[in-house]
Amino acid sequence: MKYSVVTFFSFLLTASLLISGYMFSGSVEESQQDNNQKVFEMRTYTTYDGKLDDLHKRFKDHTIRLFEKHGMLSVGYWVPRDEALSENTLVIIISHESPEDVESNWDSFVSDPEWQQVYEESHAAGPLVGNVDRVFLDAAPYSQIQ
Repeated sequence: MKYSVVTFFSFLLTASLLISGYMFSGSVEESQQDNNQKVFEMRTYTTYDGKLDDLHKRFKDHTIRLFEKHGMLSVGYWVPRDEALSENTLVIIISHESPEDVESNWDSFVSDPEWQQVYEESHAAGPLVGNVDRVFLDAAPYSQIQ
């Protein structure tokens, strides 16, 4: 049975949020009382041919730590099971503490001298990423991943 890319990503997002919910404690009522404004950002990176391993290395060795340094929490990282997509696609979900933090987090990240050096070094043999799609998400009131 073949699944469409949209079906795959819908399943991926739903499954990741449900699974991640088990890592967090607290009831729905508690999270609603906190009036949490956390924003989740799903990013889908499409790499140039043969560059996915280099992107994995950059995330593993540098990007995740630098995200944290600049206020972005890594929720998870996935590679599609679809054979064609698995060769050039990385899907990530990060979170920001509030909608107001999104742009300031990214601004501080891209202006960080360490990131700029890592970025330049990772492009020594050519660019890695051809496209990045972004979707901003709010957790449903009953979600455990508040």
